Amino acid sequence: MKEFFDILDEDGNKTGKTKARSEVHRDGDWHKAVHIWIVNDKDEILLQKRSPNKDSHPNMWDISSAGHLTAGDDSLSGAIREIKEELGVDILPSQLTLIGTRKSSSKPKETFINNEFNDVYLLRLSLDLDKIVLQEDEVSEVKYIPIDEFRHMIKTKDETLLMHNDEFEMLFKVLDYQL
Repeated sequence: MKEFFDILDEDGNKTGKTKARSEVHRDGDWHKAVHIWIVNDKDEILLQKRSPNKDSHPNMWDISSAGHLTAGDDSLSGAIREIKEELGVDILPSQLTLIGTRKSSSKPKETFINNEFNDVYLLRLSLDLDKIVLQEDEVSEVKYIPIDEFRHMIKTKDETLLMHNDEFEMLFKVLDYQL
């Protein structure tokens, strides 16, 4: 089944148009996604390893849970849906804290342009890794990593970590305030 996205203008406003996912990435249209960072009660960050079959950045360690908003979707509902789909975890809207919106543009390969507005959420939740049910076509593995070790991966530009530098700053600003 084809997935359709709402097309946004360069300021993040809906244009009233929708397009298939493949066309959006082929044409470089602006669209919306959600990024959810999960931090447990030991102040460890949950990272997911992207499936080897992903069309962008396969086998890279990445955000705890993330995904595009489908046409007509709102950010909060999309975040809840992505966590359920990718990790098999049910959460309530009140558990998510929106920590900001980030505009990003990348071209991981010639035929794939990713122009997104990412709503970035923090979810404080201690998940038992053995009870997480991975969406195998999206996620191949998950792990918790201490915040200091995560900072080291970022500082050393660990080649296994997908870099979201502006987003990391946003996340650490909130975490440093909470810790």
